[in-house]
Amino acid sequence: MVRNNIQEVLKAAKIKKLLSGEIGLALTFLAISVLFSFLSDYFFAQQNLLNITRQISINLIVAIGMTFVILTGEIDLSVGSVAALSGVSTAWVMMITNSITLGILAGLGIGLAIGLINGLLTVYGKIQSFIVTLAMLGIARGIALYWTSGRPISNLTEEFAIFGAGYLEKIPVSSIIAIVFFIFGFIILNKTKHGVYVLSTGANREAARLSAIPVNRYRILVFLVSGLLSAVGGIIITSRLLSAQPTVAEGMELNVIAAVVLGGASLSGGGGSVVGTLLGAMIIGVINNGMNLTGVSAFLQEIVKGLIILFAVLAKRNHD
Repeated sequence: MVRNNIQEVLKAAKIKKLLSGEIGLALTFLAISVLFSFLSDYFFAQQNLLNITRQISINLIVAIGMTFVILTGEIDLSVGSVAALSGVSTAWVMMITNSITLGILAGLGIGLAIGLINGLLTVYGKIQSFIVTLAMLGIARGIALYWTSGRPISNLTEEFAIFGAGYLEKIPVSSIIAIVFFIFGFIILNKTKHGVYVLSTGANREAARLSAIPVNRYRILVFLVSGLLSAVGGIIITSRLLSAQPTVAEGMELNVIAAVVLGGASLSGGGGSVVGTLLGAMIIGVINNGMNLTGVSAFLQEIVKGLIILFAVLAKRNHD
């Protein structure tokens, strides 16, 4: 009798764990999709699904970088501004050199440089990453606006559009890029020692140091990853618009953090996965798209995204 009761308790606990984890997120995604399909006949239209896929791809790429940062117990609020500045630098270099390759390298270089600055100030400047990246949010956006005098850089070469608006068969190229980064992120975090080091750094920094893990190096590396992937996101946005706009990606950090936290990552570090981030990004993307289709006010949408972050953190705390 007692044994049966114990088995029932363990079974219930196992089911609860599954439903509160990645399976639960997948079921949530399906439920939300079904709900919006009833609210809008256009939701499952091919064109709309492609729009959702393209939008998710950009947020997912940047969210993967944010996942690395949050796993170490840090935060990066500058991702949207870095994306904008990287897009501006890419377009500017392309205009003066007529080279797509040099333009992309310039954009990626900007992302890496800002990531390095964020990491060095956080680790060696001993300033909280929240403060460092909040300051960088304003600095990077200000540089982009000053560089362009607040005006977009347009008339980019049509060949550049392949990254943001191109298709391989019927699959958006931006989605393929996102899948590639997702696979790399998954392999690094789950199949290499570097993933163990990142997770260990977030779980217990002092214990990681005693285990001979170069904690400071990995704390800087995750900001480099975040800066690089933010730049990739900015380049894809610029490619899609064939124009570098210094005001793009405003509020991107909210979408990205919401995706990572909703995916089960702990803001204190040491817990989370890129699979959870993928599912979180898919849920956020579907919610954004569904609210647009059903005519929900843009102001209310910001409230909804804020509530998603709040409830995700509460759910994570109660589960832990």
